[in-house]
Amino acid sequence: MALRDSRKNRSRLLLFISSVIFGIAALVAIYSFGYDLQKNINDQAATLIGADLSISTNKPFDEKMSILLDSFGDRKSQQASFASMALFPKNGGTRLVNVRALNGLFPYYGTLETTPVNAGYTFRNDRKALVDEALLLQFNINVGDSVKVGDISFKIEGALKKAPGQTGIASSVAPIVYIPLKYLPQTGLSKKGSRIETTFFYKFDKPVNISGLVKTISPRLDKADMDYETVEMRKNNTGRFFDDLTHFLSLVGFIALLLGCVGVASAMQVYIKEKIASIAIMRCLGVTGIKAFLIYLIQIISIGFIGSVIGAFAGSFIQTVLPVVMKDFLPFEITTNISWLSIGQGIALGIIISILFALLPLLSIRNISPLFTLRMSYERVNTAKDPLRWLVYALIILFIAGFTYIQLQSVAGSIFFTLGILAAFFLLTVVAWLLMRFVRLLVRNSWSYIARQGFANLYRPNNQTIILLVSIGLSTAFVCTLFFVQDILTRQLVISGSTNQSNMILFDIQNKQQQAVADVTTQHKLPIIQQVPIITVHIDQVNGKTAAQAKLDTAFRINPRVYNSELRVTYRDSLTSSERVTQGEWVGKAGPPGTLVPVSLDERFAANARVKIGDSIVFNVQGTDIATRIASFRRVEWNRVQTNFRCVFPTGVLEDAPQFHVLLTRVPDTKASVAYQQAVVRQFPNVSIIDLALVLTVLDELLSKIGYVIHFMAAFSIITGLIVLIASVRISKYQRIQESVLLRTLGATRRQILAITSLEYFFLGSLSALTGIVIAVAGSWVLAKYSFHLPYTVNATPAIIAFLAISLLTVIIGLLNSNGILNKPPLEVLRKDV
Repeated sequence: MALRDSRKNRSRLLLFISSVIFGIAALVAIYSFGYDLQKNINDQAATLIGADLSISTNKPFDEKMSILLDSFGDRKSQQASFASMALFPKNGGTRLVNVRALNGLFPYYGTLETTPVNAGYTFRNDRKALVDEALLLQFNINVGDSVKVGDISFKIEGALKKAPGQTGIASSVAPIVYIPLKYLPQTGLSKKGSRIETTFFYKFDKPVNISGLVKTISPRLDKADMDYETVEMRKNNTGRFFDDLTHFLSLVGFIALLLGCVGVASAMQVYIKEKIASIAIMRCLGVTGIKAFLIYLIQIISIGFIGSVIGAFAGSFIQTVLPVVMKDFLPFEITTNISWLSIGQGIALGIIISILFALLPLLSIRNISPLFTLRMSYERVNTAKDPLRWLVYALIILFIAGFTYIQLQSVAGSIFFTLGILAAFFLLTVVAWLLMRFVRLLVRNSWSYIARQGFANLYRPNNQTIILLVSIGLSTAFVCTLFFVQDILTRQLVISGSTNQSNMILFDIQNKQQQAVADVTTQHKLPIIQQVPIITVHIDQVNGKTAAQAKLDTAFRINPRVYNSELRVTYRDSLTSSERVTQGEWVGKAGPPGTLVPVSLDERFAANARVKIGDSIVFNVQGTDIATRIASFRRVEWNRVQTNFRCVFPTGVLEDAPQFHVLLTRVPDTKASVAYQQAVVRQFPNVSIIDLALVLTVLDELLSKIGYVIHFMAAFSIITGLIVLIASVRISKYQRIQESVLLRTLGATRRQILAITSLEYFFLGSLSALTGIVIAVAGSWVLAKYSFHLPYTVNATPAIIAFLAISLLTVIIGLLNSNGILNKPPLEVLRKDV
């Protein structure tokens, strides 16, 4: 019976199938991509680190530790990495880069990909360098030209395309320049106080239990504040990052699937309404309510299966596109294979969720009695009190929450995501319901005929008001939220750079250079907005307990992570314009010797550390312990472009501690910026410069790349929303046929019917888009306020474009739906329907 009953309606059932295809395609593509990622990470983990073991530190180490570091590994390489300015003498171009001074044959796995090919090895033999390919293009520099790092110049031996573990985004943020390690002292950049990270890479030619080795030496490494990494650790860390990424993208695809299932539910509701007469006749012939229910359930399972299979194989094709879309985020080449497990998961998920959403309209079949053959014109199937209906609602909510939990591995995250989806559905449904009630009361006989008919279509039987508002509104809300959040982040950066705040930061200024750098700044007629000393410290004790003692004391409330963090602090006698005291009392000058030094903490840092006013902290300042007490908490505006600190000391304590200085200034234009940077780099090669204009460009590029990936996935929601829109309009075609024929029989012209249709669908599209935009504004406000802690602003341009585009598209689809009816005489349509 399910097969027989579907024969006349298979073209319409194909629309139901299309609603779930793109959601399943998105999920299968992400699942397959995730499995491919994990396989490639397992296969290429060694090339990500470039060795069997790496040990790194940014602190000096003694001779005993040096002997330990030299005692293992069959082959060893050493690398010193730090931020510095690079100067290109050819044209005077300057750029902050990541300098890596290297010796040995690193990498032992993988290669330094260069042009020419052998440059990754030949640069090590002489005063030569490898320079990031993008950096060479930016300054129009060629292989064979020179680059100056610190006090000496290096011949550019080759263009660096890729280094182990490097991604496209990393190279745009911090371009790499490789130089031989033996020339590092001559650069003058490795003096006392320089912030250099030293890394040792080890290759074991004979089988060695590296995990056991690391476990043996880790206590000594931890005591010396050295970090270590093995291939297995890098594999786990990289896999964890991409697991988080694929789980997030899976939620994006899941939203597309939910939209499609909403379309299935609505389409089935209209479909079942039109089948009431057939079902009532079957009941008269002895078919039970359960059997009638099963007939249509079989149809749903079938179309869910077909749609899921099509979507799953479409997802397998899309899977091959994802590595291209995400190439800037991948630190390795990825190979793709068909994942039958992903296909099976997608098909099972599609069938389950199709059944869940279709059950709501299908349950009404059980309540259709044989008397409906006579009383259908005024009888209505009442399912509001059906307990199974509420059970289905509960199952849908549990399914959404369960799926979200699997992706996020967070109870709170799954609850908030589920509540957000439900709130959006509820709001859109309420708006649609209120619209129908309001329009019914609003329509007046004094209105024109076209206006009355157009608005009346919004609440007539078999109208698509609710489904169109929900599907279009949710798609609009989702996509606009992405645009709003990206715009908020970008706008905040632009605002920071366009006001009178600093837009150039000089750091690593040594004590003896402080006045000279200030003089160069004033000679270029630039303001000195801030000149701040910075000292690096560690926390040794909190309230008298060390990190080891804190771990043993289960009642100790302090967050143990505070012992592991390296803090950069400053000292001053007054607050800046970006901070204010929220608790305690600000103390700008230290007390007499022997008393606890009063310090001020950022309130968010204090909350994370779980410390309070009056707690004592012992700071390790380059080997010297300084006992302090927390005197105040400050609220800091971290989004302002100036030096902000989690901890501030009073004057009279740290003046003689090893320190470097930061100078903030503002350049009026690019010409002044280039001249100033060239002057500073030539006179003070160790001083690094951050040009905010360049940072804004890099961050904008970064946000654009991230947004591109998310928008690619969001496209599945947009396409699904359009399909649901087309399907919903096409489903209502059979009702609209009757109405259009009656109107034409009563004398309505083609132009009048088009005007009525246009008015109806424009109102639906515009209200759907408007409601979705309002939800997006609310959602982006929550993210801006509570996640990013940024002032909220909205760019109206994408909202207006989305509103006009969606409204116009809805009208076009509605008119195309009516076009076939209007081109035929009423009698032909009536006979065809009979």
